[in-house]
Amino acid sequence: MVDHSAVHLSLLDLAIVGRHETERQALQNSVTLAQAAERSGLRRVWYAEHHNMASVASSAPAVLIAHVAAHTRSIRLGAGGVMLPNHAPLTIAEQFGMLATLHPDRIDLAVGRAPGSDQSTSRALRRDHRAADTFPQDVLELQGYLDGSSRVPGVTAVPGAGTRVPLTILGSSLYGAGLAAHLGLPFGFASHFAPTHLLEAVDLYRREFRPSAHLGAPHVMAAVNVLAADHEDEAVEQLAQVRRWRVERFLAGGRSLSDAEYEAYAQSPAGRQVLAMMHYTAVGTPGDVIRSLEVFAERARADELILAVASPTVEQRVHTVSSVAQAWGLAPVG
Repeated sequence: MVDHSAVHLSLLDLAIVGRHETERQALQNSVTLAQAAERSGLRRVWYAEHHNMASVASSAPAVLIAHVAAHTRSIRLGAGGVMLPNHAPLTIAEQFGMLATLHPDRIDLAVGRAPGSDQSTSRALRRDHRAADTFPQDVLELQGYLDGSSRVPGVTAVPGAGTRVPLTILGSSLYGAGLAAHLGLPFGFASHFAPTHLLEAVDLYRREFRPSAHLGAPHVMAAVNVLAADHEDEAVEQLAQVRRWRVERFLAGGRSLSDAEYEAYAQSPAGRQVLAMMHYTAVGTPGDVIRSLEVFAERARADELILAVASPTVEQRVHTVSSVAQAWGLAPVG
């Protein structure tokens, strides 16, 4: 049995642009969702850096965090994550140092080494294809700026130096797990869309973890898709909508598909791969979801669950957050 008081619940928000919604509406929905997460007692909200995706509006996490922070009071906010090879470490240190200066003790930063985009978009971002090779050194450079112990002589992050914004290594493979263990940092696994190596990565991270000045013991953060409704059939219908939407988005260029077309895509090798991305999904009534989350947390040996709330509308996402938090036993924030 999982001790609910020992496993934190947090939220991943991709600022999804729903059907018939504008990017502005999607970003307004992010504020609404963060406020619901805050009221419900969740620990943090993360925003992921993605580019050239018509259905995802979180391309500039630092800007979105600043906006959401101005419309919330206490919940922690962060990037989950910034794709560090797309940026100079000093630039990220300044951005998140500024956020931490404006909103003390509320800002997090998870970093990954993937591009968060396709190859053409990577080139448009001026991303050197070799940039991922220096990811460990870039993490240390970034950490130095934020700690106030710059590794680059004569260069200081202003603001940023001394803010000690907490860093997490975000990954979907054994590489990130090994690096997080070596550096003594928390490790977040993107199992909401890359489930294959979760258990191996967690085992490696816990086995090889070295305590550091930043973290004395391993801290595993594992992401899981969540859809909750008052009635099971409502949640199952939401899941069916999400599965169909993902197939249309990834395989049909966002085009609405007939039932026959959808089934053909879904049964293709590419379709099965897209749908397998949601392997870790908790769906049903709040009680059903809690039982699924308990099983997932135990299998993943997670200290914190990052809930990727996949419900189609913001109203459904807010209901999922509030009902799951209540069923988990979180104390509402007045």
